[in-house]
Amino acid sequence: MIRWTPSVAGSASIRFLLGLLLWLASAGTSLAQLDSLGGITGKLNRYERRGPQEKLFLHLDRPLYLSGETMWLKVYAVDGTYSRPLTLSSVAYVEVLDARRQPVLQGKVALKNATGQGSFVLPGTLASGTYTVRAYTSWMKNFSPDAYFQSVVTIVNTFAISGAPAAKDSAAADAQFFPEGGHLVKGLGSKVAFKVTDRTGKGVAAQGKVLNPQGAVVATFKTLRNGMGSFLLTPAVGGASPYTAVLTLSQGPTITRRLPAVQEQGYVLRLQPAEADQLVLTVEATGTQPQTLYLLVHSRQKTAIASQIQLLNGRAAVSLDRRKLLDGISHFTLFDASQRPLCERLYFQPPSRRLAIAARPDKAQYTARDKVSLQLATTDLQNQPLAANLSMAVYRLDSLNSGPTASIEHYLALSSELRGTIETPDYYFTAGPEASEAADNLMLTQGWSRFAWEEVLAATPKPFAYLPEPVGPVVRAQLTQAGTTTPRTGVITYLSSPSRIVRLSNSRSDEAGIVQFEMSNFYGPQDLMLQTDPQQDSTCRITLLSPFSTRFSAAVAPAFSLFPRFQSYYTSRHVQTQVQNVYYPQYRNRYLRQAADSIAFYGKPDESYQLDKYMRFKVMEEVLREYVPGIVVRIRKDGFHFLVVNKLNNSLFSENPMVLLDGVPVFNVNKIMAMDPLKIQKLDVIDGRYFHGVSMYSGLVSFTTYKGDLEGFQPDPRVLVQQYEGLQWQREFYSPRYETAQEKQSRLPDLRNLLYWNPEINTTAGTARALEFYTGDQAGRYLVVVQGLSATGLAGSTSFTVEVKPVL
Repeated sequence: MIRWTPSVAGSASIRFLLGLLLWLASAGTSLAQLDSLGGITGKLNRYERRGPQEKLFLHLDRPLYLSGETMWLKVYAVDGTYSRPLTLSSVAYVEVLDARRQPVLQGKVALKNATGQGSFVLPGTLASGTYTVRAYTSWMKNFSPDAYFQSVVTIVNTFAISGAPAAKDSAAADAQFFPEGGHLVKGLGSKVAFKVTDRTGKGVAAQGKVLNPQGAVVATFKTLRNGMGSFLLTPAVGGASPYTAVLTLSQGPTITRRLPAVQEQGYVLRLQPAEADQLVLTVEATGTQPQTLYLLVHSRQKTAIASQIQLLNGRAAVSLDRRKLLDGISHFTLFDASQRPLCERLYFQPPSRRLAIAARPDKAQYTARDKVSLQLATTDLQNQPLAANLSMAVYRLDSLNSGPTASIEHYLALSSELRGTIETPDYYFTAGPEASEAADNLMLTQGWSRFAWEEVLAATPKPFAYLPEPVGPVVRAQLTQAGTTTPRTGVITYLSSPSRIVRLSNSRSDEAGIVQFEMSNFYGPQDLMLQTDPQQDSTCRITLLSPFSTRFSAAVAPAFSLFPRFQSYYTSRHVQTQVQNVYYPQYRNRYLRQAADSIAFYGKPDESYQLDKYMRFKVMEEVLREYVPGIVVRIRKDGFHFLVVNKLNNSLFSENPMVLLDGVPVFNVNKIMAMDPLKIQKLDVIDGRYFHGVSMYSGLVSFTTYKGDLEGFQPDPRVLVQQYEGLQWQREFYSPRYETAQEKQSRLPDLRNLLYWNPEINTTAGTARALEFYTGDQAGRYLVVVQGLSATGLAGSTSFTVEVKPVL
């Protein structure tokens, strides 16, 4: 009998390819799409087809926490091009970083149907400060960390409040200048955008002037919004930074900065809105000879416009239909005839479609311990019903919690496509010429591309270092020669975790010595054991690799400061949190357990023995010889050997089978034979060759103890034993109910700051979803925040307040 279990790495690759084909079909990408622009369009299509651009969005329950509180989060995974739910990954890696970008908390959140939910209990030892919550998948690690989701939160340690009001440091202000298209060119007029920021990266209002090398004023400017603005400049001289900008800050001294260098020869482009739905792109060059240039406009790697531009006397103007652009950010890239990118700039078009969420509370005001009933309905902007997946948080509004929260529609369409922190992103979605001008300044100053054109145009694409995780987290390790950093190639490595549920994985090391193991239903902390077969290799060193990214965005989190005027709020929140911890400790760590598959990886064995049903012997050899006919025990010079009976041809295998104890390989049969058989509850035997991933076993013998913890068995000293954190168990949010008079009259205080958190709300088309929760004992205004995504890719959010009046 021959059995086979596929390689975890191979099965993952197969599932990835199938998922990729489905993604291509859903995205409508045609492999036979006509190429244009001398092959540029085709190469961009090829780059896009290699794999989807994945995005994550996190809905966090609040903008501010106290040390000791719980941070709740909902993860949305979407296709970066169309924002539709994307089921490519099954794991989201979430981290909380301090001001030095060091992780203070890390977790793996399970994704199912493109969503997931997680939580962190913030340790009481965390210092007060500004922290960054970031999230990404294994697949996203192939790209820039600027593409990871990032959101800033404040954590206050009321046990040891530290920090001081931020000192005014105008000297730390900085100004940067960004010519439209990328370059200043001698004799050609350019639009120059600029951004003035303080030491935390926040925009600062300023005005200034540009001086030529002789000190004459050639341009004046002032900020429009969030420290950004623009002006026109036609350089008359070339060279390294011949122009100087002198800026006067709204609060602080004057600062001086050099403008970028001016090229003697080159190209500039200018993009301006025209009448109706038209844009005018103007290209100028220093040469006067006719030239053919290529213009490619893409939105998140989806080609929207591909056109040739003919320069006459060094100039050309092209009218473009804005309706051909996808919603959100579009990239305009100009190439020469040799496919060399010359200029690039970004353009923002607010989405015309979004998810509308209607939420109606049953009353305008509530009292303490009162029931709040909500009706949720989701439609598009034409009021057509849509099914959607939503999350909702309800928390008390005070001066500490008054900060803005990220909205899913603003993040997916704008913030995720730009570098750095975007101040007041909702403003750029408003109508009006000033908002359009401010959005254009933002595109010019914080523009960024997820890829480099060198990668797209390369003849041989660069291979991806990280595969997606469609089934579960992938555990990676590296094999090196003992005492060196030289990788060991082609060595089979086994991964196991002692348990009554028998699981075993194997992998062959690649040229870098990397082995990968796909883990399904892998939750909570577990002891992992990695080893090689000593008959194949006995000298390599195994190092377990962290799955968390070690690359970080250059974005700077705002500085943290405490304000004396908020002292009463700090005290109040401290008391509230401690009261909840004292009176409701049993609800802090309640988990919803996931159902586990109890079938061993090899399925149904050919022979299975529950040893308690037989006469118990004190020596393992007697057990095997007396009533396990599928195993023949032999004694040779080096000790005991197992020979499994191959029932296919009624013969004995000449090699030892794979021997397992609680799922852990044991290559030294003598150690198994020395065990006390009274510790063994079950024995399974596979009669016949068994193909498992990259390995082939001459039969398989699996011993299982009563507790599944090896019962004191000591593995070989070469075995790497290390605790590894699997997926987060899903913590259950507790919200008390006051349905009876007795419950309402309970003397237990209810000082919750977060009244309600529900990360999994599903609406159906045409039917309102009813939700209910109860207020606590604190009067005040409470903010209700609802966010979500439809199956068609429409994102939306809404927020409103409910008033809780004190009981008179």
